[in-house]
Amino acid sequence: MSETFDQLARVLEERRQASPDKSYVASLYAKGLNKILEKLGEESIETILAAKDAERSGDPHHFIHETADLWFHSLVALSHLGVHPRAVMAELERRFGLSGLEEKASRGHAGASKATSNGAPEANGKE
Repeated sequence: MSETFDQLARVLEERRQASPDKSYVASLYAKGLNKILEKLGEESIETILAAKDAERSGDPHHFIHETADLWFHSLVALSHLGVHPRAVMAELERRFGLSGLEEKASRGHAGASKATSNGAPEANGKE
């Protein structure tokens, strides 16, 4: 999966140089973070509605499609902010072996490790 995210990150970076008239992603970059977040919010709502439909119908195809849209626009937002998807993957990997309750309790504590924008762990002086 990280190979797909790496490939998408490369494409999103290339789109920074593209014409907003010829590239959807370039047009989002040109409109700025607020437009990207607006689109991310729309995709979030569409994903929620598709999940509800999937539960009723038993058919997850539309939910899968909307989830892909949500992930894609999340990647656009990350890219706009200069954050590589590896940073998110590193955060997910950090959570392995923790219960959800333990993970929530660890947020904001000095001992929690952080990831840099390129996904590499960042030393916090405690390690």
